[in-house]
Amino acid sequence: MPVRIVLADDHRMVREGLRDLLERRTDLQVVGEAADGETAARLARELRPDIVILDVSMPRLNGIEATRRIVAECPTVKVLALSM
Repeated sequence: MPVRIVLADDHRMVREGLRDLLERRTDLQVVGEAADGETAARLARELRPDIVILDVSMPRLNGIEATRRIVAECPTVKVLALSM
């Protein structure tokens, strides 16, 4: 069973690049994408991925606050934060 991942970054090209790299592996599956922190937190609640990879700086809800929500609402979901 593949590791299920949600990608969250406000730059579409970054999300596309990460998705392309991750999906080259058969043991990883991108199940959702978000362009802001609010959507990332909602997708984590709805999809219950294994991992959320998110940018620290995003609109509507920054990555730090999104991480707080995700960890509080979905304690089994791991969060990996990226920063430029």
